[in-house]
Amino acid sequence: MIQVTDLRKEFGDFVAVDGITFEVKSGEIFSLLGPNGAGKTTTLRMLTTIFKPTSGDIAMNGISVTREPEKVRTQLGVLAEATGLYGRLTVEENVRYFARLRDMQEDQIKQRISEIFPPLGIDEFAEKRAGNLSKGMKQKAALAIAIIHNPPVILFDEPTSGLDVMSARQVLEFIESYKKTDKTVILSTHLMHEAERLCDRIAIINKGKIAAIGTFAELQKQSGQKGLEEIFVKLVQEVSHAS
Repeated sequence: MIQVTDLRKEFGDFVAVDGITFEVKSGEIFSLLGPNGAGKTTTLRMLTTIFKPTSGDIAMNGISVTREPEKVRTQLGVLAEATGLYGRLTVEENVRYFARLRDMQEDQIKQRISEIFPPLGIDEFAEKRAGNLSKGMKQKAALAIAIIHNPPVILFDEPTSGLDVMSARQVLEFIESYKKTDKTVILSTHLMHEAERLCDRIAIINKGKIAAIGTFAELQKQSGQKGLEEIFVKLVQEVSHAS
């Protein structure tokens, strides 16, 4: 589904992403796990065509991000930190507006809303103006917008950042539900428990380099550590010492 090959991004003399390669399969939840400033968000922004790679490429369903970015965008649903909601519109009006931008028909929109709103608890505040929502409510609304068109590839960038316990739990449960589908999900996070709970495979990234990729069991074997936090610390330190 996604093939990342020798991907590099430079900002002047600063190398944010340094020649990383990985693939994400259809039906897989894949995590980019790293400390702040590791290169996670920059990688996601190249995946979403916001940033153009300095070198290397990304193929999404066989479509090149660098050569055909507009086609790639049709494959994507993206949940970023900035929700992009229109404050004077209700939650449902926001969702319907963005669905129409995706050329969805009214019967399709109605069907998708009935599938998305209940598990996220959006029904409880669907008629509230977005400008009056809590951060957790805004994040759930943004999630609904990101997936309203039922995209095959979904990217989550720190999806529970700043959320209260109950809101974070609902968002995580919703992401976890994708394990039963053929969707491809990339989750960027620095929270160990999220990656361990949700992801089929984990890529640990630091200073723009991939330290390791594998299942939890494979990372345990490579690092000689049992817990994901200990695995993470050891592998991140190895990259830091090698730099």
